[in-house]
Amino acid sequence: MRVTKRLYGFTLIELMMTVAIIGILASIAYPSYLDSVRKGRRADAKAVLLQAAQWMERFATVNNRYDQDLAGTSVNDATQFLASGLTQAPIDGATKYYNVTLAAVAQTSFTLNAAPIAGTDQVYDKCQTLTLDSTGVKGVIGSTRTADECWR
Repeated sequence: MRVTKRLYGFTLIELMMTVAIIGILASIAYPSYLDSVRKGRRADAKAVLLQAAQWMERFATVNNRYDQDLAGTSVNDATQFLASGLTQAPIDGATKYYNVTLAAVAQTSFTLNAAPIAGTDQVYDKCQTLTLDSTGVKGVIGSTRTADECWR
């Protein structure tokens, strides 16, 4: 009488098919994951822009203008806007992805920009530089997307 033993396992073809399927799924999932991460970082930048605009409004309430304090010191001076702590996003954490700057400031108006920091993955974000002005108008610079798409 002959006893046959059956071997269990995977063939090389089955293994290679599995690797190919995992590769296809990863090539679809990874870019989507990166877009979600960039969107979260963009939300941090929007929050800092709104906080900086509130800071500017408080500054104007005290000084009756946006561009300088009562002593004539420019708001761009290190003792003013830079000292507010609202110059990079996110505010917390070691790695910063956006620089927040006063792009234009006059006696009765201002514009804030949040630009991706060079050398970070955020420079590949589709929205690029976010803007917010003293009237609350939200915009983008260097983007193929509209302000509404980037600010929602």
